[in-house]
Amino acid sequence: MSDQNGKIKKMMIILSKATLENVYASFVLANGARMEGIEAEMFFTFFGLEAIHKQKLEHLHIATVGNPAMHMPTMLGGLPGVEALATRMMKKEMERLDMPEVEEFLDILKASGVKLWACKLAMDMFHYKPENMYEDLDGVLTVGDFYNRAAGEGTHMLFI
Repeated sequence: MSDQNGKIKKMMIILSKATLENVYASFVLANGARMEGIEAEMFFTFFGLEAIHKQKLEHLHIATVGNPAMHMPTMLGGLPGVEALATRMMKKEMERLDMPEVEEFLDILKASGVKLWACKLAMDMFHYKPENMYEDLDGVLTVGDFYNRAAGEGTHMLFI
């Protein structure tokens, strides 16, 4: 029997889509883990890389098409301007709640000890270079490397 008693020791969060709602959900979860004394690491893969891409991280938007939580017909979500309006409304509400901008939130995560990793396959696929990415990135890993970092009792993996 382990002395962990089922406690979470480490959260490994995989972000695959950089919609504004997914990015903030993953950042809040990683930050919350650190606030509870739980180790946290994030792995940005495929379109999730946009959350750490210098030219893209401040231009993330809400997904209005195919998002059942928007409570609007898919066709309406695809009309010109609807996505921009939804994004503006969400950003305004987040500002009201004093939520930091994406890059500032990344700085907060790093300062709290969260490890930030880019996926090597996705970096190669999109032709991104390390210099295109958030400056304080911990590095570029293969999926296998990320799994190896997850080894050990009390580690939980979350895919967003």
